[in-house]
Amino acid sequence: MSIHVIAVVALVLIFVIGTLRPVNIGALALIATFLVGTLVAGESVKEVLAGFPPDLFVLLVGVTYLFGLAAVNGTIEWLIDRAVDLLGNRPAIVPWMIFVFSAVPTTAGALGPAGVAMLAPLCLRLGARYGIDRRMTALMVMHGSAAGNFSPLNGLAIIVRQSLAANDLSISSATLFFGNLAYNVGLAVVIYFAFGGLKLIRGDQRTTDGGAAAPRGRGITVPVAPEPGPAGSTARTGTTVAVEAPAPTPARTRLRLDQAITLAVIVAVAVGALVFELEIGFLALIAAALLHALFPARFKEADRRIVWSVVLLICGVVTFVAAMQRYGTVDAIGHGIAGLGAPLLTAFLLCLVAAVTSAFASSAGLLGVLIPLAVPFLVQGQIGTAAMIVALTVSATVVDSTPFSSVGALTLANAPEDQRQSLFRTMLAWGIGMAVTAPIITWLLFILPSSL
Repeated sequence: MSIHVIAVVALVLIFVIGTLRPVNIGALALIATFLVGTLVAGESVKEVLAGFPPDLFVLLVGVTYLFGLAAVNGTIEWLIDRAVDLLGNRPAIVPWMIFVFSAVPTTAGALGPAGVAMLAPLCLRLGARYGIDRRMTALMVMHGSAAGNFSPLNGLAIIVRQSLAANDLSISSATLFFGNLAYNVGLAVVIYFAFGGLKLIRGDQRTTDGGAAAPRGRGITVPVAPEPGPAGSTARTGTTVAVEAPAPTPARTRLRLDQAITLAVIVAVAVGALVFELEIGFLALIAAALLHALFPARFKEADRRIVWSVVLLICGVVTFVAAMQRYGTVDAIGHGIAGLGAPLLTAFLLCLVAAVTSAFASSAGLLGVLIPLAVPFLVQGQIGTAAMIVALTVSATVVDSTPFSSVGALTLANAPEDQRQSLFRTMLAWGIGMAVTAPIITWLLFILPSSL
């Protein structure tokens, strides 16, 4: 039996067993990597572990450690209070603010993981403060980040343009950027209404029409059903709309020294990663260790906030997928598709391979492989270059919302522990949906019209 077939079967078994039994999928993936590598591919243990992602390991450990410290000493809550002051009692706009905030770093040139590493902890807590479905918040963060992926300043756009230029092809920077942006904005609309956006809008309308508004920074008013309100609620005469009084919150305290230094350190890490493009994982790790050493009494047991289960999950799966790439499974499938001789079918299947593979691997690395595979039939002129490239890039990057991408892993790692499993299932289902629908929709929207 071909090693490619064995590897694909093993990947399916990993997810089936990990879904049906409470075993960490990352542990199963590492076991599969060892068994397939040693028994089928004849690799040594050192070769088996060649695909382990040390950069992703350091990124997850460093970022969750740093923001774990910031949560323990109250710095994140202080920041959320400031955000509530600015946004007031308008929960309906909060998901869209999260989407826009998440798009800013990637549009300015940062890679997705760097921006999400800094914003996911704050955005998830902000959404929770307003009572927004955590699934909506997480998906808005990830697709907001994806919306800026192909800005002319972003490294992904540069990779695409260089790959095309090497084969005497080109695409307009505006076409690439706005095509990807429009697709992710469309997904954001779906996310908003699928996870409770209408309730948020109705809540804003009721409060505006006469409900009790929460004092700025002192809690969020949550509208309830239009029934006679219990004690402590107010109702609008005529429509009997009841609104709960805002829950009391402790009086604000001034920013302590340790919190001020924590905030300064987080800003320094963000500047180092987003402006100077330094390795954010090590920056965060250094910053966390420094803070812990300076204020040990304020950060007791904060290192337990490192989400080792997520680290094992992501690193294990990425190690196995790297082994599949090492065995040539992805290249074999790609070259087989490229040689079909039917341009429309080839274009669709390449988008499908991009979506499925990128859900578990580096989008940047994959685009560098798949774009050259698309060149032979692009030069024939039967498929528009811009249409094919937009479809391919969108398919390869919208699946970053799976929990196995670095963007997805960082988002999942910052969810509360008691909600992490349910969020993982939602992200996995959504990511599979993206892998299935993105090739179909982009084929219909971009590729098919360009061939007519």
